[in-house]
Amino acid sequence: MEKKEFVKKPKWLQLRVQGDGNTANVKNLIRTLNLHTVCHEANCPNRMECFARRTATFMILGRNCTRNCTFCNVTRNKPDTVDLQEPENVAKAVKTLQLKHAVITSVTRDDLPDQGANQFAEVVRQIRKYNPDTTIELLIPDMSGKEELLDIILETKPDVLNHNVETVPELYSKVRPAANFLRSIKVLDYSKKKGLKTKSGIMVGFGETEEQVVNVFSALRKADCDMLTVGQYLQPTKLHIPVTEYVTPEQFEKYREIALKMGFKRVNSGPLVRSSYHAEPI
Repeated sequence: MEKKEFVKKPKWLQLRVQGDGNTANVKNLIRTLNLHTVCHEANCPNRMECFARRTATFMILGRNCTRNCTFCNVTRNKPDTVDLQEPENVAKAVKTLQLKHAVITSVTRDDLPDQGANQFAEVVRQIRKYNPDTTIELLIPDMSGKEELLDIILETKPDVLNHNVETVPELYSKVRPAANFLRSIKVLDYSKKKGLKTKSGIMVGFGETEEQVVNVFSALRKADCDMLTVGQYLQPTKLHIPVTEYVTPEQFEKYREIALKMGFKRVNSGPLVRSSYHAEPI
């Protein structure tokens, strides 16, 4: 079997993330309430900055996913039982942390009849009950494109509806084999037509071309998507799809300028940008 060679990380990505007292307090609270955050699960390099800005991203519906995206570090095991106490616990955590903006995401739950839509909706209701001034962003799976499931979520009127396309359509079979690019665009288009502010994100470094990336921007703008994030793919383990290229900061800035000219209201583009980075609503 041919051994895969690793592309060495450039200096702009060789950062050491150090903890502080605030980070430890957040970890303890999350553990006490039996919750999960993407910030810690993914060891996000931006987490201390986000905590300082009083934002955090909670991952609901367990830690095990029903899909097999080759870039993602979330495990693909037997899905967890839905925790009916989770929505209130998320709301309590938001209150304790005094978050100005809460981002809620989840693993994909194709095994559930509602694919987790009602859990998303209940989380929104509980956050608003405990934290009426906190803005809410939902980063949702595609719900198999089923409008009746999307409606359950959209009727709660989150401040931002986020759904990531993740990569260019030409690489979906390699990167997101169980997903569909056009279905993701339709999710964003449907959400926008329901009157919500919409957002999407793409990772680069899989071997895509600049033209392909800009074509994704164009498809998102045709769906009237408001906000965009562009970040560098980083291989979580040797078992995941390898990095083909480390995109330069200059190229990320070029992507930002192109996207703004195309009409996005906000664009965060950089090597360490993640979907919930500087996630406050426009």
